[in-house]
Amino acid sequence: MRVLQFGKFYPPYIGGIEKVMYDVTVGLNSRGIHCDVLCSNTARQYVEEDAGDYRIIRTASHGVFLSVSITPQILRKFREIHEHYDIIHMHLPNPVASMALLLARPRSKVVLHWHNDIIRQKFMLKFYRPLQAWMLRRADAIIVTSPNYIEGSPYLADHRDKCYVVPIGVDKARLRASPGIVAGIRERFAGKHIVFSIGRLTPYKGYRYLIDAAKYLDDDFVILIAGSGPLRTELSRQIAAQGLGGKVHLLGPVDYDDVGSYYEASDVYCLSSISRNEGFGIVQLEAMLFRKPVVSTAIEGSGVTWANLDGETGLVVPPEDARALAGAIVRICSDRGLAGRLGDNGFRRATEYFTMDRMLTSTIEVYRAVQGQKAGGGAERP
Repeated sequence: MRVLQFGKFYPPYIGGIEKVMYDVTVGLNSRGIHCDVLCSNTARQYVEEDAGDYRIIRTASHGVFLSVSITPQILRKFREIHEHYDIIHMHLPNPVASMALLLARPRSKVVLHWHNDIIRQKFMLKFYRPLQAWMLRRADAIIVTSPNYIEGSPYLADHRDKCYVVPIGVDKARLRASPGIVAGIRERFAGKHIVFSIGRLTPYKGYRYLIDAAKYLDDDFVILIAGSGPLRTELSRQIAAQGLGGKVHLLGPVDYDDVGSYYEASDVYCLSSISRNEGFGIVQLEAMLFRKPVVSTAIEGSGVTWANLDGETGLVVPPEDARALAGAIVRICSDRGLAGRLGDNGFRRATEYFTMDRMLTSTIEVYRAVQGQKAGGGAERP
């Protein structure tokens, strides 16, 4: 079996979808299934990389518009190489990949990995919707990361018979905490409850509400937000205008090797996202691996509340509600028994259900299903 992972970007580009692509690619190759990658570069340059077990093809990009990489070269490259693969595994949303599929019309089996709907780009969606509908009809299988998204997506409703739930897997071995760095973080914020969050500084992450939440927290709380993105300047101005410089710190990009240390040093993790652009929230699971209770938002139709169970692994509050975020943070930090119970439950949930082995086994079973082979039942049907 030969598989092509087709996505928008690929590591070292940082993103939730890109992380899943990487884990699936490396994992499949480690299990003897040849798997290559086709994606857009972040520069105007074509690159082919030998990654040892597999090949990465990055086509030249002329920039990003409405979250879409402008890379006409990927259309031609896909037409050149698709016949060498038995399965095309496409990570969505990615309108350019959808166009490539339409133009090439491969005879290979097509598996769509539906990470989330297109939400914000409503103007683009008006033109893209017919192509998206065709792609869904063409697909041999659709992978979703939670049952919630099947129920919440208006586009998947007519294709439930093709859908498979494959939970995202996490591996703590890749997130190690350095005792020295952990001690340094705690020393810098000595005597304070540390609230940690990491992600792209984009509107759907809801960081403006997490910053607003600081107004309702006492001075013995500090919020650390790691990541970069287009809202960096705007969020910095918000912090300054509200006089929250001592309570909220924008850390900028944090080296992946150091992320585990921030999880370990924190008292609670907060996911403040506000729309179904947040299809799952892998960072919640990463926090759970460090036994950290999670505060997240109840985004209708998203897998966020499937990963973080309210009252069991963390607390869930309404989106766009700064007071509710602050209230949940205070409740956890003021009750050690509650914090410990939530942290322990989260660790068990992450290590028993959201494992790398389960994700890879389930993905392979989807491949076997579309090839007409008998599957072992690891991938869940809705």
